[in-house]
Amino acid sequence: MRLLAVASLEEDVKLAKPVYNDNGQILISSGIPLTNLMIKRLNQLGISFVYIEDENTEDIIIRPAITESTRREAMGLMKQTFEFVHTDQTLTKRFSFDKVEKQFRSVIRDVIDQVNGHKEAVSMLSEVCAHDNYILNHSLNVTIYALALSMKMKNITKKQLEEIGLGAMLHDVGKLLIPLDILMKPSRLTNEEYAIIKKHTEYGFELLRREHSIPLTAAHCAFQHHERLNGKGYPRGLIGNEIHLYGKIIGIADVYDAVTSNRVYRQAMLPHEGLEILYAGSGTEFDSEMIEAFRKAIVIYPNGLSVHLHDGRRGVVLRQNPAVSDRPVLLILEENLHKVEKPYELDMTKDLTVLISETDTTLLGKKVF
Repeated sequence: MRLLAVASLEEDVKLAKPVYNDNGQILISSGIPLTNLMIKRLNQLGISFVYIEDENTEDIIIRPAITESTRREAMGLMKQTFEFVHTDQTLTKRFSFDKVEKQFRSVIRDVIDQVNGHKEAVSMLSEVCAHDNYILNHSLNVTIYALALSMKMKNITKKQLEEIGLGAMLHDVGKLLIPLDILMKPSRLTNEEYAIIKKHTEYGFELLRREHSIPLTAAHCAFQHHERLNGKGYPRGLIGNEIHLYGKIIGIADVYDAVTSNRVYRQAMLPHEGLEILYAGSGTEFDSEMIEAFRKAIVIYPNGLSVHLHDGRRGVVLRQNPAVSDRPVLLILEENLHKVEKPYELDMTKDLTVLISETDTTLLGKKVF
């Protein structure tokens, strides 16, 4: 299977992985030739990339970071909790987290175990899913990324992992108190609207700090995930180590998932593009050691992605090399614009002179290998 941008799909291409909704129901099946109406539907669902069938890459395996059942359980639990918050726009009712505390901790431990046991780095592109609620999906993705990053850092305890997981899962709860027309506005926000958006950090902290079963450090994840090392973040403009460790971790995961997810005002970036955004702020906005750890934790070039090498060869990412996320194993399909008679593997860890010069998700038309 190969990874393809939905914008490049043409009729009769077959999906290699079905498209699901949040409840695990299949919306568009795999193996069926796509029609223009189905392609239009994919765009409407906000899906940027899909995996398509391809005879040259049938052996490519896509492994999700967590199981589908764990994802559904986490999404359902957050939905139940967030809906309660959404109905209380005055912040006068109790959040009542005590009732679901054990469920949250159980699902977070499951996510920790699955991410820790995942043989490859983390990639969310394997999850071809149409989400009804961006906040829920974003919160779970940030949780997975934050835990994957934390596991690459030194001296992070199991207790800290659970607190980071809890803080990440609830870090955007304050957005439920932001007017939907501002939160989902497809055009540029006014200064006044942006000021309202920024309030979600304070709203989230106010909600969570009142709960005896939620550690104050987890509440600070909601409060500080938009703070930046140079003091240009919000809500308090904290500098350097004034920002809690968890806030720094979740801030990185939050930005990365935001730019690599499809939004009403912007198309999703690919993982290596999202990582470039983080590197641009390394040492100024984000902790540079954490950025390096995050780089090891995520898949930079996902399986199935077409790549162009500096020496004129083209291929597709076949599989990942553990702990070396930027040097995967490739299947070479073309040399100097000519298809090779017999595709062959190239392990980028065994030839360090080979460099990926660009990636290509446009796999049809003139760019077919």
